[in-house]
Amino acid sequence: MTALIFDFGGPVLLTPFELRYVGERDLGLPPGTFGWTGPFAPEQDAPWQDFQSGGMNEREYWALRAREFADLTGEEATMKALCAHLYSGSEEELVRPGARALMRDAKAAGIPVGALTNDLTSFHDDEWLGRMSILREFEVLVDGRTEGVYKPDPAMYRIILERMDIPAEGTVFLDDQPVNLAGAEAVGMTPVHLDPVDPEPGFRLCRELLGLPQE
Repeated sequence: MTALIFDFGGPVLLTPFELRYVGERDLGLPPGTFGWTGPFAPEQDAPWQDFQSGGMNEREYWALRAREFADLTGEEATMKALCAHLYSGSEEELVRPGARALMRDAKAAGIPVGALTNDLTSFHDDEWLGRMSILREFEVLVDGRTEGVYKPDPAMYRIILERMDIPAEGTVFLDDQPVNLAGAEAVGMTPVHLDPVDPEPGFRLCRELLGLPQE
């Protein structure tokens, strides 16, 4: 394998599910106010199950959660408003150490590293993006909201392959959503699942595929 592409939210950045308590604390809400649990307790999150079964897409799922957030707080019903509370911590608190280490080792081995995400600028404002130094470490970053096309549309994967000037064959693609992994596989990439509940196996498989030493 000769190239590595990350999804950003989930594989690199902690998920909103992992940061619910931060948002609750930041807003002065009782623990457990944000009842969405996603992959951490899917049986308790019916909309998440609906998303996973194809009944809605990921943007629709988070739009629902943003409306619930607005009803609770009186703030805007947007993911930017919600994420301002969830992601108020430092970069070191928000980025997975395993992702940072994988990126560092891949680049040291001469392997190009990119990021392919659907809604980065829908979830985070310019000030937050500006302070996240890890975003500047990707050779190429493609955001679906900016492009007007979203994973798993094959066009999305082809955009980053073209901009990185790499073939699909030999490119490892790491994402936490099975539907996006299927899209990558359809264009010839090698998909790797990053489970937010247990991320280390995904990082280890990427290292194995890329010929990098295990940590």
